[in-house]
Amino acid sequence: MDKLTSILVVASRTDADRMLLDKAVVLARGFGAQIFLFSCDAALAQSIQHTHSSDDAEKCRRVGLDEHLAYLSALRGAIHATDVQISVDAQCASPLYEAIIKKAQELRADLVMKSPSGSHPLRRIAFDANDWHLMRECSATLMLVRQKPWEVIPRFAAMVDVSEDRMARLAEIIIHTSEYFALGCHAELHVVYSESSADAHQRTERAAALRRITQAYRISATHVHVLSGDPEVTLPEFAAQQHYDALILGGLTHRRGIAPLVGTLTGKLVETLDADFILVKRAAPVQAEREASDGTSRVGSSVVWQALFGD
Repeated sequence: MDKLTSILVVASRTDADRMLLDKAVVLARGFGAQIFLFSCDAALAQSIQHTHSSDDAEKCRRVGLDEHLAYLSALRGAIHATDVQISVDAQCASPLYEAIIKKAQELRADLVMKSPSGSHPLRRIAFDANDWHLMRECSATLMLVRQKPWEVIPRFAAMVDVSEDRMARLAEIIIHTSEYFALGCHAELHVVYSESSADAHQRTERAAALRRITQAYRISATHVHVLSGDPEVTLPEFAAQQHYDALILGGLTHRRGIAPLVGTLTGKLVETLDADFILVKRAAPVQAEREASDGTSRVGSSVVWQALFGD
């Protein structure tokens, strides 16, 4: 991500909306971005499909949209952010995730922010089908926002993998986006990688690859953490101990064969940690001087990204 000028904030008409919009305002102020506050009534859209009278259906739709717009306007007024441009819009459409994706495309949103919608008897917060679809199908960078407030100086962590060459390229994309967010939010940025190989030579090579990337972005060595063990075990445990405010990592994908690389770990992290998640979906351009120095090309990076996540 190289710019953040438009933020689509998806309200759910729950208590979570206040924290969601508060964090959106922090980002909007940091980056000079505009907020589009959006609500979609998927349940109403489904119910009026079975209404025999088109006039009755339209009346119900209009009443429902008016209620949503009134709610959004009140939410905007309660924030007291006169220095941030916040517009409101509501729709009646189903399924919810498709309406969100379509709205993000219309606005050319750089970031979509949403609170988790699901429930689970053993978890305070979980993700429903719409959330998982967004993780996989939303082309914009997606931020899933919890109810945990950020520290005065937020602590962000980029979760990366450099176990293969193509994953190292993805790691640089994630770190690039993480640095961008951290600068805009005046946050402290950490980079975390877990090495599961027992081969000493491989461990040394991968640690060196990670060091080259983090040094290029001037990330302090004290903020780079190389763990040992299965990432699905070590990363959630370490992140929980560090109490990070937000984690930045690769998004999910439907592509067969790629899901074990990013989907399984991402799913494990978002379901177990009480932090915000920024799922990187777009390849960030690599600086020309870095490309010249290491022999890589922007085309090569783009090909790797498409292989991982599609267009």
